[in-house]
Amino acid sequence: MITVTVSETNPETSAVRCLRLRRSDGRPFAPYEAGAHVDVLGPSGITRQYSLCGPPDDTGSYLIAVKREEASRGGSAALHEQIGAGGELVISEPRNLFRIEPAAGRHVLVAAGIGITPLLSMAYQLRGSGARFRLHYFATSREKAAFVSLLESPEFAADVEFHFGVDRNAQPEALAEALADVDSTTHVYTCGPKEFMQRVVDTAARTLPEDNVHVEHFQPLEPTAEAGDTFEVELDTGEVFRVPPGRSIVEVLADGGIEVDTSCREGICGTCVLTVLDGEPDHRDNCLTRKEKAAGDQIATCVSRARTARLVLEL
Repeated sequence: MITVTVSETNPETSAVRCLRLRRSDGRPFAPYEAGAHVDVLGPSGITRQYSLCGPPDDTGSYLIAVKREEASRGGSAALHEQIGAGGELVISEPRNLFRIEPAAGRHVLVAAGIGITPLLSMAYQLRGSGARFRLHYFATSREKAAFVSLLESPEFAADVEFHFGVDRNAQPEALAEALADVDSTTHVYTCGPKEFMQRVVDTAARTLPEDNVHVEHFQPLEPTAEAGDTFEVELDTGEVFRVPPGRSIVEVLADGGIEVDTSCREGICGTCVLTVLDGEPDHRDNCLTRKEKAAGDQIATCVSRARTARLVLEL
């Protein structure tokens, strides 16, 4: 974890506030991959994940954009009301579950609302590398869209298309037009409300393989499945634990004095992923990719379970 100081704040919209973070010890940050996010421990004691939305090669500062949620439980509200310039926060090192595919011939970025944040960092990286890309940005209105002035600047304007005020019934047609010219070398990346992302996935699936479509999750796409049968977890240390229905692997290990790093506890952030040495996981997360789940050698221990009587995990 890293202690950072808020060097400046900026209201992007009436509901979105940007915080520029610098290391409190004065050292530079490490560069990060576009699409990465950090855990932010706010003044209310609640940890939330926020995408880094500045240039990935900027080692002097990190930029996050915080949308104040109407039903905030204290996380986003505290970052709006209790933190100003000079305030300190604690953040994690960046983690990335939403990477740019380097072999893609073209990239199409599709954002809705606050989902622009990870895609903005991708736009910076793609522009810097000279890669072909197009960013489609959906928002209810210009006033509620963050980073409009930046995206209209000469730096990005030629590669950005805005879709303001497109209602839900009209979204399928707008998305079909946005993705009309994709080919087998195109990769699509989307972030926004879960219903919107599903529409993007469904539209892209008409012409693209599923591995060419990348989705960023900050909430489960569907309710976590009910816990199933009891199974055992054996660690590479030789210790064996019984995981009953209603308890997660993380919880059972913690009861046994073994702490696994966690953050979201919803199978979204990937913090708790461990390596599977033997056995078959029952994947119930939204952080591992389809390929990773098919390989069966990783498991999100906060939500996933087992299809076999025992899993052997590397701690």
